[in-house]
Amino acid sequence: MKTKMMWIAPLALAAGVAFAGDGDYADFKQMMDHSFKSKGIAEKHRLYQLDFQKECSGTEMPGKERMAQIEAAQLATVKYPSDGKYMGDWQAGEKVAISGKGLTWKDKADAVNGGGCYNCHELSHTEIAHGTIGPSLKDYGKLRGNSEDVLKYTWAKIYNAKAFNACSLMPRNGDSGLLTEKQIQDVMAFLLDPESPVNKKP
Repeated sequence: MKTKMMWIAPLALAAGVAFAGDGDYADFKQMMDHSFKSKGIAEKHRLYQLDFQKECSGTEMPGKERMAQIEAAQLATVKYPSDGKYMGDWQAGEKVAISGKGLTWKDKADAVNGGGCYNCHELSHTEIAHGTIGPSLKDYGKLRGNSEDVLKYTWAKIYNAKAFNACSLMPRNGDSGLLTEKQIQDVMAFLLDPESPVNKKP
């Protein structure tokens, strides 16, 4: 059986199980349909891969041209802040980055989701518990500044990381509805505000 398994970030909304062809995936989907059931807000459809995700978990990665096509399509999903403000409250953003809550069958539909950013990234100078799947973001704003290009790139990366790496393991935070516009503004401030512990040593 042409399968391989890989683990994905806890808050990702799609299963990370790889199958070489549509027939294999159909068999796997049938198995999931028999093995899992929706409960509360944890609906089964979240296990199903989107078409481009299936390509990324196949036996061979998409070619350079196909990756560019996927990334262009994903970039088109990005919705920039409706009020034109990229930066919110860094203290609120820190709470979003720390929290990994939300989207489980125990949560209510109106529960506030966390970003779970520390699951994969180092961010603050003061927080020592963090994952290493993603790159360190410590001093993110200090190193990059806050030009218009940096603001737009950072927003789009948080909103839908697949716009820059089609097969990224980072969740589509905005595109999937995991985080609200306000939460993304706050996380932006956590990353870029000079007073944030991401950029300022204690």
